[in-house]
Amino acid sequence: MATKRRRFTAEFKTRVALEALRGDRTIQAIAAKHQVHPNQVSGWKRQAVDGMQELFAGGASRSSSDHP
Repeated sequence: MATKRRRFTAEFKTRVALEALRGDRTIQAIAAKHQVHPNQVSGWKRQAVDGMQELFAGGASRSSSDHP
């Protein structure tokens, strides 16, 4: 019988990616802790880094009321 694919929430992916970005542990150790494949951890980390550029790219279009 085939096993059902696991689905991960955005919160879980974010938590794992941030842990990988900190660099305190190896990707292998993080993957073992969360019971996922190391390639998934690396992929989520890469997506987080790529997403940061988009987050800060829109800084010029923000209104001045957003900043204290």
